[in-house]
Amino acid sequence: MKHRAGQSWLACAVVVLALALLGCTATVPRDAGLAQAQGAAALHRIGSLRLIGEQRIPLNHRFMDTVVGGLSGIDYDAATDTWLAESDDRSEVSPARFYTLRLRYDLDGFHGAELTGVTFFRQADGSTYPDVAGFARRGGDVPDIEAIRVDPRDGSIWYSSEGNRRLGLAPFVRQARRDGTLLQHFAVGKMFAIDQRGERGPRDNLSFEGLSFSPDGRYLWLGMEAPLYQDGPVTTVQAGAMSRITKYERDGTMLAQYAYRLDPIPVAPGGRYADNGLSEILTVDDQRLLGIERAGVQDKQGVFHFHIRLYEMDVSDATDIRNVDALIGSSFKPAAKRLLLNLDQSGLAQVDNLEGIAWGPKLANGHDSLVLVSDNNFSATQVTQLLVFEVLPP
Repeated sequence: MKHRAGQSWLACAVVVLALALLGCTATVPRDAGLAQAQGAAALHRIGSLRLIGEQRIPLNHRFMDTVVGGLSGIDYDAATDTWLAESDDRSEVSPARFYTLRLRYDLDGFHGAELTGVTFFRQADGSTYPDVAGFARRGGDVPDIEAIRVDPRDGSIWYSSEGNRRLGLAPFVRQARRDGTLLQHFAVGKMFAIDQRGERGPRDNLSFEGLSFSPDGRYLWLGMEAPLYQDGPVTTVQAGAMSRITKYERDGTMLAQYAYRLDPIPVAPGGRYADNGLSEILTVDDQRLLGIERAGVQDKQGVFHFHIRLYEMDVSDATDIRNVDALIGSSFKPAAKRLLLNLDQSGLAQVDNLEGIAWGPKLANGHDSLVLVSDNNFSATQVTQLLVFEVLPP
């Protein structure tokens, strides 16, 4: 959400080089990396988290003729040892895009974050995504891209957008090449369509915030930030709410769907607005996922303060609700959840609008690393921060 060995190796290398020169995407050399990643993923065991360090990107930092900000999703590509972070800029500041980065960290600290490239997302006709004014002139989709993932099978990019209810633009998930050109539209299901005749379907700016592949790359998970209209009201200080987490085959077949219970807003607003929603998901194994709950609360001066909690959810005993049209009045069991981290207690000078999370490379002691990134909304009162954590086993 935006608030405002030997010959075989040599032969493979030659093929990869030839494909690179032709501008193609090579899938063959990722096989070994995929097997390694799957083996590592199977070992995710989370007891607690230790903060290693923080890096920040300055406000309105200019890079390759774009303005860096709004980083609401992040993922790690082990095949290239690079990170990808997308901006949820609705093509208002610069065209919809993702950045590549190199992060330097180890058990002793977070030593640096370097931007290395920028890529524009492309529509089916090859054009960049328009802002609202451009949409009025030439149509297309106004982007609100909130999540990005590297396909563990072929290295392509998957991303989700919240759409624009006021313009009748439905939220979507799409697959792209590494150069941003469109490969396919992913079928998410009729329940996520926009119905402007009444209050049904996704709320504006409260839709597809979470996206994650299963550890083996076979399935795709999609997380809603807030309830569908027919699933009940949004969170308040007095009450939580229900969002939906959906598991798909890669062809768009919906395999299962679960309710996730959002916490109430943890602090009463002193100003005009407050909310709490699910801002990202990340798979741990076949039954468990991590979820960021992000609450934004305005003070009397209109400045937002953020309260971030990281949960581990478990769907193994939850009710499959994919055929439940409306959660209001229905009987079901939501996913279980366990608090892993409350960043109100982090000791950081500022905790901002954390919206992205990804597994990083293993640390020297064999423990997992986790990286989180914040969406600063291009606001002078916010920061773009990258946080690195060591995952301590149970």
